[in-house]
Amino acid sequence: MESQVSLKRNGQINIILNEREKFSTAKETSEQRSYDPFADIDHQFSSFIGLDNLKDTMKEIYASITINQKREKAGLKTEKQVLHMLFKGNPGTGKTTVARQLAKTLFELNVLSKGHFIEAERADLVGEYIGHTAQKTRDLIEKARGGILFIDEAYSLGRGGDKDFGKEAIDTLVKHMEDSHNEFILILAGYPNEMEYFLSLNPGLVSRFPIVLEFEDYSISQLIEIAKQMASEREYQFTKEAEWKLQDYLMKQKQSRNGDFSNARLIRNLLEKSIRKHAVRLMRKQSFTSKDLITITKSDLQLD
Repeated sequence: MESQVSLKRNGQINIILNEREKFSTAKETSEQRSYDPFADIDHQFSSFIGLDNLKDTMKEIYASITINQKREKAGLKTEKQVLHMLFKGNPGTGKTTVARQLAKTLFELNVLSKGHFIEAERADLVGEYIGHTAQKTRDLIEKARGGILFIDEAYSLGRGGDKDFGKEAIDTLVKHMEDSHNEFILILAGYPNEMEYFLSLNPGLVSRFPIVLEFEDYSISQLIEIAKQMASEREYQFTKEAEWKLQDYLMKQKQSRNGDFSNARLIRNLLEKSIRKHAVRLMRKQSFTSKDLITITKSDLQLD
């Protein structure tokens, strides 16, 4: 009897253990389904509207870094990625904002040792006499070590022709991109057509930029979303009538400007003007509520 009871007890224990194993396995399967290795990347770029190609590229970079680390631990060959980039896009499509965020993100991924961001233009690289440009460019690269060097309207370096010192700046950049490619990241940005011409000036330039990101113009719905986001960050909100008025205006602007459209930059300027008009409107009222303080109405949108 005792042995039978013991067997029953053991059987009961085995049943309980089997149930626990099933629960544990189900829990692990559920966790595996919910696990997202790119959740942090999504979070860091969640405020960026659109730009799906950028987010996909960041996931590729992150995945490559992580797998390379695992390959290194396994004793396999690894190579550091060359991450110099070209940004092509019209004004207000987020090129500079994205570059700033990239510096922070790549620092957190230990790709950049400092993660600082240096923004430069032609005058920061091009000197006034022979030899001056190369030194100015080298100095700028030295400051950028460990971070990102971002040159907007990069095509301005090639506007002066063969006798212009801008060519010297390009040649110096190309040399250091090759010699110090793991010590800083160079991002050249500008309008799409102008950037294509600029790249044709130096045959070795294109091959040194393995990452090319196209910044498309925002759609009307995306621009409205950007407007609401910008307003919310300043603790304002639009009435529905104001949103409709803004939407009609943006549609007309996109149709009439033939490519000359400043996207989010236009939204920011319109919002700042509307906030000023909103303040004047409230000052003329004898009294106003806390809701009035945050509400931008149709009349506040001066869209001339």
